[in-house]
Amino acid sequence: MTHKPDYTAAELLAILSARQLKDGMVVFAGVGIPLLAATLAQRLHCPGLTILFEGGVVGAFVEPGKLPPSTNDQRCTARANMVLGSADVLLLLQRGYVDIGFMGGAQIDQYGNLNSSFIGDANHPAVRLPGTGGGNDIASLANMIVAMKHEKRRFVENVDFITSPGWMHGKDTRRQSGLPFGGMFRVVTDLAVFGFDENTHRIKPLALNLGVTREQVQDNTGFKLDFDSDVGLTEPPTDRELSVLRMLDPLRLYIG
Repeated sequence: MTHKPDYTAAELLAILSARQLKDGMVVFAGVGIPLLAATLAQRLHCPGLTILFEGGVVGAFVEPGKLPPSTNDQRCTARANMVLGSADVLLLLQRGYVDIGFMGGAQIDQYGNLNSSFIGDANHPAVRLPGTGGGNDIASLANMIVAMKHEKRRFVENVDFITSPGWMHGKDTRRQSGLPFGGMFRVVTDLAVFGFDENTHRIKPLALNLGVTREQVQDNTGFKLDFDSDVGLTEPPTDRELSVLRMLDPLRLYIG
């Protein structure tokens, strides 16, 4: 009989995402799992991590149990270094002060382009999504980490609309499109952790999560994946990671 993990898929997603961050980084975080992961990293192994919010907050240190539902929520400002206007905090991106942009998306494609605008035909969309916000700015100017649930309808060969650019059409097309900096770095899902081939800039599995097979990852992806022979395994969440995570989100608003 297969042992059922004592953590949820959302908890796994947050913990694996937090592990991608390093001390001293400046991270532009979206709400939800990206914010939770960045806050978790601050508490565990990145005391010098600086979190930026689109609403203008620089150096946020979110209090346990008070995770904000929006980057414009006043709870974002607790213990922050400063609060700027939205234009000023986005200028930090343009000046190269941000190491990592961290967000989710409704769709992602083989080159890491994100769609958070609409699903279907542009003139008659089946679903209207929230739109870009600062997502396009962040993805255009910084290295990106994306955290999202792994489903075939989300992992598509070509997104319906490029809200936030990854590697565009692969190879050197991002730079040719006028974006010489940044690019998609990691995609973290409840099934695996992905990187991008340094030449083709196409997504590739780096490590599978505990109990997940290559077939399972492929079956939940809308395009063919190339697996290297040395694809690794991610380390399961530790007791310490889980206890700190649950302390930060005691109402389980994000981690389920």
